[in-house]
Amino acid sequence: MSASVSRKILLVAASPAAAPHLGDAPVGFWASELVHPYLEFTEAGYEVEIASPAGGHIELDAFSDPRHESGYSADDWVSLGFLTSPKTSALLESTKKLDSVALDDYDAIVVAGGQAPMFTFRENPTLQRLLAAFFEAGKPTAALCHGVSALIDVRLSDGKRLIEGKTVTGFSNAEEDEVDRAMGTQVMPWRIEDAAREAGADFVSDGVWKSFAVRDGRLVTGQQQHSGRRTAQLVLEALGE
Repeated sequence: MSASVSRKILLVAASPAAAPHLGDAPVGFWASELVHPYLEFTEAGYEVEIASPAGGHIELDAFSDPRHESGYSADDWVSLGFLTSPKTSALLESTKKLDSVALDDYDAIVVAGGQAPMFTFRENPTLQRLLAAFFEAGKPTAALCHGVSALIDVRLSDGKRLIEGKTVTGFSNAEEDEVDRAMGTQVMPWRIEDAAREAGADFVSDGVWKSFAVRDGRLVTGQQQHSGRRTAQLVLEALGE
């Protein structure tokens, strides 16, 4: 399909949350999963608007910040540039509230991941309705990493799950295993791969921590934090770019 005259994409990130499973530790969105698609879309000539369930300020998962003392994301120069530029960093302080989003204003929707989605997205009715509306309107509908949690229980107007019978990816069990071993505890309360299979999806993945995304018609999913640009490229492909 072709992009509309507006050439505008909605990029959804989690609002700050507390993770009960982690002793109410603060969690948020993963930087590269928002920033890398943002760059890909803007370079293709699209305007990108960032939205979140609560609107306003959104918070990084600490390990996704290239400036974090752990050095975990120190090589993510793209996110570092976004976070240190006054123009782009300001976008994280004034996100649009999801319930004020108008479907007709956008060509596609992309849901970023992070830790907060696993505690807040799956049971968010506003986000579920929005994803179903974009998909049924024939608009590319995408999510990556733990952001795929938002797709698990989405049902279309005929009652069928959106991902049923679709090929999808997301944060894999192998990657969850590695994270749990590194942290010495079970980090996530449930798993994307298991839930997607239970919902009737054909879940696929590449090796751990590799850039990987799949497109099934207008549904696009990315595996983890290294898959942001590939996910965005497949969304652009679905837009006819």
